Amino acid sequence: MPNRLAQATSPYLLQHADNPVDWWPWETDAFEEARRRDVPVLLSVGYSACHWCHVMAHESFEDDDTAAYMNEHFVSVKVDREERPDVDAVYMEAVQAATGQGGWPMSVFMTPDGEPFYFGTYFPPEARPGMPSFRQVLEGVHSAWADRRDEVGEVAGKIVRDLAGRSLAFGGVGVPGEEELAQALLGLTREYDERHGGFGGAPKFPPSMAVEFLLRHHARTGAEGALQMAADTCEAMARGGIYDQLGGGFARYSVDRAWVVPHFEKMLYDNALLCRVYAHLWRATGSGLARRVALETADFMVRELRTAEGGFASALDADSDDGTGRHVEGAFYVWTPGQLSEVLGEEDGRRAAEWFGVTEEGTFEEGASVLQLPDGEADPGIKERLLAARALRPRPGRDDKVVAAWNGLAVAALAETGAFFDRPDLVERATEAADLLVRLHMDSGARLARTSKDGKAGANAGVLEDYADVAEGFLALAGVTGEGVWLEFAGFLLDIVLDQFVAEGGALYDTAHDAEQLIRRPQDPTDSATPSGWSAAAGALLSYAAHTGSQAHRTAAEGALGVVKALGPRAPRFIGWGLAVAEALLDGPREVAVVGPEGDAATRELHRTALVAQAPGLVVAVGDPDGEEFPLLRERSSVDDRPAAYVCRNFTCRMPTTDPVELARQLGT
Repeated sequence: MPNRLAQATSPYLLQHADNPVDWWPWETDAFEEARRRDVPVLLSVGYSACHWCHVMAHESFEDDDTAAYMNEHFVSVKVDREERPDVDAVYMEAVQAATGQGGWPMSVFMTPDGEPFYFGTYFPPEARPGMPSFRQVLEGVHSAWADRRDEVGEVAGKIVRDLAGRSLAFGGVGVPGEEELAQALLGLTREYDERHGGFGGAPKFPPSMAVEFLLRHHARTGAEGALQMAADTCEAMARGGIYDQLGGGFARYSVDRAWVVPHFEKMLYDNALLCRVYAHLWRATGSGLARRVALETADFMVRELRTAEGGFASALDADSDDGTGRHVEGAFYVWTPGQLSEVLGEEDGRRAAEWFGVTEEGTFEEGASVLQLPDGEADPGIKERLLAARALRPRPGRDDKVVAAWNGLAVAALAETGAFFDRPDLVERATEAADLLVRLHMDSGARLARTSKDGKAGANAGVLEDYADVAEGFLALAGVTGEGVWLEFAGFLLDIVLDQFVAEGGALYDTAHDAEQLIRRPQDPTDSATPSGWSAAAGALLSYAAHTGSQAHRTAAEGALGVVKALGPRAPRFIGWGLAVAEALLDGPREVAVVGPEGDAATRELHRTALVAQAPGLVVAVGDPDGEEFPLLRERSSVDDRPAAYVCRNFTCRMPTTDPVELARQLGT
């Protein structure tokens, strides 16, 4: 008999709807029930594409005896971290503070007031060296609750007080300047892996935001070392197993430092960010590999993640059926030499094995290999035949939940990639996703719903990253399409940011002033897998100010960047997007108005020249002379009846030009 999760919109929660565990969603009634029964709350947090979440669910939550013990002694609450990033952030902070590490599945035991007192991540069904079994943990917590309640209360109270004392106050210390950005570059250089690209050791994550900073820093200063780190990192990832050499798109991370074996889940946010990074790398270098990867990644998102409503699904699972009924990580993606020959024949199979690094020993498990492309390019015909054969394998599951923030990132990536490479179909897909966000996620007061599924908006309120990333997507779309309505919608969202998320001194909160109150109000300026809401808001506010001249939005952007001045030199890997925004601030950012008839070849050429310019954070408006579509077009006329471009920054404008070569020169100096 299904439990309370049967009514959820989250695919992750629905995966647990038939568990024998009497799960509750995160809601007030669950805590009231714990209070009524005088039992602790067990909070279990995960997400649909999480491999170890599935493992723990199968081992423990589907086990009748374990479920019976949980039901008798706890109120069990299941949360999708992608639906409730605020709940995840607050309790993950507590887990990391208490244990020094974190991850998912996250298991937190708390009082009926939501105060945590015992933590963990994955617990096995049988005890292992240094790791108790899940049943032992349940019994130990129950015993402590029953026999040592005062001690439990003291621990919970201390944890809550410690969390409350962690409030950030990095606003108002001034904006980062040349010195801080140079120190950040030096810090990245020290952590750079010269042999394999990227930063740090294993596991190694795609450093999308840091690479964006490196590209912008090179564009502004000419620093060749910054460009080299960006280009070499991107090539190493694109040739490694973390990149799907057949179907395009990137896996979540590499378990080794050489990008060989990925953790196979594919997330929308990674692919949106990396698609844009590779497009920007092409813009900086003209690299054919960067162009190919940007387009393949864009096509992957459209082909594999696009929903019937026009949005983009959150993720593809790491696991799939290996053909024997077992769900195995990576089964959809890995190959043996024999499987290659079976599809391609002996000769082509041998050539493919050489191209893709497939060996008899294997690079993964049970003699299978993850496809890599160490050198050159593979034969497109062979890739197509392997892709067609792979399509017959059981596919990984898809989390169809549409997350506002990640769709905003996808809108920006697809709009720019489509514009750079003359793919109007990608711009159309970006526009359709933006339409869905306005139509389904945004209410009449411009408040955002965090998620939707199957055309139905979820009940959870948008957080700062939703407002910031959706605004970023709308601003990119406005610059590409010349449709000023997207600038207006971005303005509505950013006004909510100013009204609901800004603290004294310019700091930002991750939840709105009127959001549900948790044991701590989450506030994190550091990037993780995506730009922090804090940095993303700074970037969108700065771009909007450049478009409109709004001093309030620029002042808010500068206030938010105070944290980058403080953290950038010390921890550049973890505040890459903030550093990228700081580069835009130091460069102006520049504003380009292209005036000319729509469809005119000269207008199009000037517009394209502006879009492919590398100036950090450049904003572009295109439309009729003295047009009403964008503020930047007002009182801007054609020159000698010819389309013209106006370049301004910091309240100073260059002479208008009708020559794309001159426009490129103005934007490059």
